[in-house]
Amino acid sequence: MEQENEIRPIAKKRGVGSWILAGAVLIALIALAATCMKTVPTGYTGILTTFGRVEEANLQAGFHLKAPWQKIVLMDNRVQKVTVDTQAFSSDIQQVDVRLTITYRIDNDAASKLYRQVGVQYYDKVISPRLMENTKSVFAKYTAEGLVEQRATLAGEVRELMASDLSDYGVQVESIAIENIDFSDRFTDAIEAKQVATQELQRATTQQEQTNMEAKAAAERERIAAQAKADVEKINADAEAYSIKTRAEAEADANDQIAKSLTEALIRYTQAQRWNGELPGTFIGSSDALPVINVSGDQ
Repeated sequence: MEQENEIRPIAKKRGVGSWILAGAVLIALIALAATCMKTVPTGYTGILTTFGRVEEANLQAGFHLKAPWQKIVLMDNRVQKVTVDTQAFSSDIQQVDVRLTITYRIDNDAASKLYRQVGVQYYDKVISPRLMENTKSVFAKYTAEGLVEQRATLAGEVRELMASDLSDYGVQVESIAIENIDFSDRFTDAIEAKQVATQELQRATTQQEQTNMEAKAAAERERIAAQAKADVEKINADAEAYSIKTRAEAEADANDQIAKSLTEALIRYTQAQRWNGELPGTFIGSSDALPVINVSGDQ
């Protein structure tokens, strides 16, 4: 009986130990299985490595199995935007503080190549240095005043250089935006003073042009009024001359008609109508001459 009592606790201990061992093995298997499974999120590409060696195949978004000694590195293929501050110099040796934003993305098919070449720190190793270098190169081609006026052109030139430099890495440059350009306070004051002077000159020029236009308009109005007055006077003078000429011609025609109508018979008839019936007391010429009749009515 005593031996049986001693054996029972030992058996219980062994049973408990077996359960613990089984639990440990199960946990180990679960942990091992977990290391063999990996999910690649949407917008990422999975890079499979075996003892640090990059495999050729890219893993697309979804669930993937791997060996415990393999790793899956995630490369972000989403559009990324980074704003940076840097310094550059203009062609006339003016220091410029520049804030610009680059928008880029990693090509899915080039993710493994990019990881193999530079790893996951591709922005710090490839993109950022070239962004700084190309910005300085482009800005050095323009004067300080040109930098202010040609901001869109500057951004376009920087983008072209970045796209060319990063194409071998599978990095697509979507856009470059120059957010701000700052100069030294002294230079900024000089620029502002020049702008104010230019604006004042433009304002004065505009006012002078307006004054000239108003003067020309007034002179033109006076010329038109004078011409109109002269035209009216000429029309009136021509009308008066025509009226005088017409009246003269009418009177001449009337006189001519009267002259033509004064025949010898009409004259004698008129004299006869005016005779008072008295014979003249004086005869002119021979005794056979006719008496002169006084038709005037005078005695």
